Amino acid sequence: MTRVTIVEVGLRDGLQNESVILPVEVKRRIAEGLIRAGVKEIEATSFVHPRWVPQLADAAELAAQLPREQGVRYRALVPNAKGLERALSTPIDEYAVFLSASETHNRKNINKSIDETYPVLAEVVERAQAAGKRVRGYVSTVFGCPYEGDVPVSQVVRMCERLIEMGVYEISLGDTIGVATPKKVKETLEVLLRHIPAERLAGHFHDTRGTALVNAYVSLEMGIRTLDGAFGGLGGCPYAPGASGNVATEDLVYFLEQEGIETGIDLETLCRVSVEVQKEIGRPLSSKVLQSVIATWSSVGKGES
Repeated sequence: MTRVTIVEVGLRDGLQNESVILPVEVKRRIAEGLIRAGVKEIEATSFVHPRWVPQLADAAELAAQLPREQGVRYRALVPNAKGLERALSTPIDEYAVFLSASETHNRKNINKSIDETYPVLAEVVERAQAAGKRVRGYVSTVFGCPYEGDVPVSQVVRMCERLIEMGVYEISLGDTIGVATPKKVKETLEVLLRHIPAERLAGHFHDTRGTALVNAYVSLEMGIRTLDGAFGGLGGCPYAPGASGNVATEDLVYFLEQEGIETGIDLETLCRVSVEVQKEIGRPLSSKVLQSVIATWSSVGKGES
């Protein structure tokens, strides 16, 4: 049976886009629930400046309180040397660096050109590795930019090669605004896989236009075995107008398991995590599977507790 690794990014990529700022205790409970569900890869927070992402201003405090369990790895986004200093003082297991494949989005997101971003990331990777930390890479707007439209695949290839040369162990390819289609995903991966092995790549699909699941499946057909998801379908990007959340982890787990692809995640336990998040943020989450499960629980008198 094929097995897929799901990287849960809801605590970071999801919550950073919510207007409600959740207390550390709630975030810890979410992490505990994710672990009970069988999630092994958790992106917990970000060490960007609190002024830019106040929802994650508690990064160091949360990192110190996250439940530890064998086989579970916590990751945090680290934008620069200052963020790295903060991260190194915490027990976070590994880090992630990020940039955009399009120049305009990179300037809006990081306030630097792509060429100016490379040395910043190289320093973070080098110092992190010297401290014994692995580093993952994110490339945003791989399949399209809200400001520039189509992004040349050759540009994505060069960027991924630079990250690999820095020492990044894996690159998550982001469909930041959810414009990718199966055809586009296949064409992009056909080119990328001539230069970078499939085991060094992951898929990060947003569901703005309802294509995230099928895009994820196409990436699996192309040999990708790691996919990012966010509980409940949380997420978005403040510098990508109109972008909606990530593919919901519940939808991803259901879809893959029904296709005979193992995830190691228990769907009902995961749904209970998202039910708590719904209550905390005060609105229903977008995951179709989650809402279906909640309706089923109600009909059989199981409740949401």
